[in-house]
Amino acid sequence: MTSHDAVFKLRKILREKKIGHGGTLDPDVTGVLPIAVGKATRMIEYMQEEGKIYEGEITLGFSTTTEDASGDLVEKTPVSTVLTEEMVDQAMATFLGQIVQIPPMYSAVKVDGRKLYEYARAGQEVDRPKRTIQIDSFERTSPLSRNGELVTFTFRVRCGKGTYVRTLSVDLGAKLGYASHMSRLERTGSAGMELKDALTLSEIADLVEKEDFSFLRPIEQGIGDLPVVELSAEQVTEVGFGRRISLDSEKDLVAGFQADKLIAILEKRDALYKPRKVMI
Repeated sequence: MTSHDAVFKLRKILREKKIGHGGTLDPDVTGVLPIAVGKATRMIEYMQEEGKIYEGEITLGFSTTTEDASGDLVEKTPVSTVLTEEMVDQAMATFLGQIVQIPPMYSAVKVDGRKLYEYARAGQEVDRPKRTIQIDSFERTSPLSRNGELVTFTFRVRCGKGTYVRTLSVDLGAKLGYASHMSRLERTGSAGMELKDALTLSEIADLVEKEDFSFLRPIEQGIGDLPVVELSAEQVTEVGFGRRISLDSEKDLVAGFQADKLIAILEKRDALYKPRKVMI
């Protein structure tokens, strides 16, 4: 099931036209898919900015066309017995912080109005735009497992928006001197939501049938990592009329709250803050 499929099914279950997801999951990837409903869809861009957590498996020894287990074999490189866990850990540490990544050909990134996977399916190769991404942590979570000329191990990565973990897996293999691919992946955290709290579509359908909507979270959880500022009653009134206000903040974009309720997203214009999205 694609992320679009999940949204389509939820639209029917909830009988709500305004639904969107906060970050695409590839069809082969399982895990957390944040969903915004109703006016909360206006918060999706901020939900996507918050970091994501993935847990998966990397296989060293051969690469694939799609950089994951679903692709066709591209190259084989038998893994030497010299490879140690310390070597893998040292290589993983070099990917921390801001790094440059080239999106895979099998991705939804657009070049000249067409998605890269459309070029790939047509057998065409095009120049792909480099992008700077953030890797907060990247660690091995299991011993190296050898199977003939292949080596596999599990990992956990906390990363920022736009990261292709498939490509991270391939780049790690290249750093170690081997062809590689991401053999399994699960998103365990996204937009401040964790897998242990996630619901399946069937579970949501059962709750809706009982008219139990307790699974819906407040819109205040959709602000991502925006800094929070407290607004006075007078400022709330001004924001409601779309007027600019003065705030004690240096940030370009903030979430304005009053009594734990989201009032507006405000952006700095010169010395004042202008309402960008008013939620009241």
